[in-house]
Amino acid sequence: MTLSLTALLTLVSLLTALLAALIAVALSQLLPELGPLPAWGQLLVIAALLWPALMALMFQLTRPLRQGLASLEAGVLNFTDADFSTTLPVRGSPETRALAEHYNRMAVKLRQERYTLHQRELILDKVIQNSPVLVLLVDQNQRIILANRETEQFFGQSQLEGQSLETLLRPLEGDSQALFNARQDGLYTLPGPDNQSETYHLVQGQFQLHNQPHRLILARRFTRELARQEAAAWKKVIRVISHELNNSLAPISSMSHSGRAMLSEQSDPRLQRVFNTIEERCNSLNRFIQGYATFAKLPKPQPDVVPWLPFIDGLKAQYPFVLTGDLPRHPGWFDVSQLERVMVNLLKNAHESGSEPSAITLTLQEVGRGVRLEINDQGSGMSPATLNQALLPFYSTKHQGTGLGLALCREITEAHGGQIQLQNRPEGGLKVSLWLPGNENAARASATANR
Repeated sequence: MTLSLTALLTLVSLLTALLAALIAVALSQLLPELGPLPAWGQLLVIAALLWPALMALMFQLTRPLRQGLASLEAGVLNFTDADFSTTLPVRGSPETRALAEHYNRMAVKLRQERYTLHQRELILDKVIQNSPVLVLLVDQNQRIILANRETEQFFGQSQLEGQSLETLLRPLEGDSQALFNARQDGLYTLPGPDNQSETYHLVQGQFQLHNQPHRLILARRFTRELARQEAAAWKKVIRVISHELNNSLAPISSMSHSGRAMLSEQSDPRLQRVFNTIEERCNSLNRFIQGYATFAKLPKPQPDVVPWLPFIDGLKAQYPFVLTGDLPRHPGWFDVSQLERVMVNLLKNAHESGSEPSAITLTLQEVGRGVRLEINDQGSGMSPATLNQALLPFYSTKHQGTGLGLALCREITEAHGGQIQLQNRPEGGLKVSLWLPGNENAARASATANR
């Protein structure tokens, strides 16, 4: 039977007292023969005789306790090495047995938790690797820690982990570098194959892993063909609804007009107000339908050579702004009425963002074979969720908004072969960039005017 630690200490104390008494009795019998000894000498003799026996007794009685503590120490070292596979033998004193049982239960639970965590990591890795989103995790030294297959296809390389992001971006064009070096979430347009550009929605996050800062980059591609199909589906829905509503509004309006004509001077005045209300609501609903029909039946743009100065002056007359930089050397090539609608809508949004009118700027710059129009404001900007949905039809954060303003801007811009981007500015506010391709006719007209 193994004694508890308390019983062991009590037994040792009793045995020590018993041995001390026996030694004292033996000394009392021997002292007359050896001569008198002082009290301290007697104590010294008792201690010298008692110490070896006491040490041997303590060593023997504490053997189970030492064995249990040694097993527990080995188990703790295994935990330090993240090894949860071993369990301890339940033996020794009741205290060591209780510690061993608690240790074994903890080891089983940690093994289960690690297995579950490993399975979750496998699931997460499977999702990340097969996600159509570009996923890139870099540390504070711009070293790539994680990259999925979509990212490897983007860079045209495999096994990106361990490489430097700066070295990887060096051979790429400036737009691609800007996407991965950007510090603001938003939409970015990159050149694609066959002169077709691709728009990416960038979302970033900062995280602490192993007490080190890491940056997570997520870039989702907006495929132009999918955007066209989505817009075509919305247009079809709008056309069907508009047709049905018009079929219902026409007879209601006709009957209201006929009823009004049948009223005499002696008729109840309230009937006049009834017919007025009916006609007013019919007209309001008709205007509402026409607004959506414009998006559904957007005509094909008819581009022409457009001088920039009169076009800019016409915009200023509707919504004031500050023109920064010089105008492009070549005139524009676009449908005046359609692009004016785009710019007026964007300037209107900038004025409604809470920005001071003097802080709203427009910059025109020739970029490649086209021109970029950039509108900046110092308003409240957009949340990441709003940036993600802002260009979709029927999405609006305004109480009475139709959700077609920015969607119509995108439709018109892409119909011209261009691209539109929305980005939050680091200093606050929103930046909207339009890129429109140029045309040989515009360049030729510019050359003729300069002669």
